[in-house]
Amino acid sequence: MNIQPTHSSRRILLPVRQWFILFSLAVAFFLDLVPFGNAIGVPDWVALVLAFWSVREPLRLGMGTAFVIGLMMDVASGSVMGQHPLAYLLLSYAAGGLSRRILWFPLVQQALHILLLLLATQLVMVITRLLGGADFPGWGYFLGSFSGALLWFPLTFVLLLPQYQPLEKDENRPI
Repeated sequence: MNIQPTHSSRRILLPVRQWFILFSLAVAFFLDLVPFGNAIGVPDWVALVLAFWSVREPLRLGMGTAFVIGLMMDVASGSVMGQHPLAYLLLSYAAGGLSRRILWFPLVQQALHILLLLLATQLVMVITRLLGGADFPGWGYFLGSFSGALLWFPLTFVLLLPQYQPLEKDENRPI
């Protein structure tokens, strides 16, 4: 019985560097701060990148990082204090716990898993806002999870790009 891998690439990845994880989270943080006005369907970039690294590297990106970046998002966006840390903490925990399962599937099915995680994250944020006395943002608020799931494939390609080893062996490189 021959078991075929579910992913299309059989290339071995280099280990990810901690500075690259933090850099990608910083870029996602600044993308979340871009004022889109009342645009519907804009993904939560921090949640998406946090989910990616929690799935790919659950031991390198902990819940402490998710909590700190959630506090930074609360301060930067002026939202209810604690909504982002709670949601990102739960997202990091769930994605880290499901990481082996999610990585077993091809990217399309991974995106479906991520869709559910992003929807749960946004649901936690909405419930926290409602408990804080805010109005319901409308059903269009949840479209950001769908656009985040659609961005899972290009995000995976971009964030794994520095880890790919060259296909041919170069005599001038030690790897």
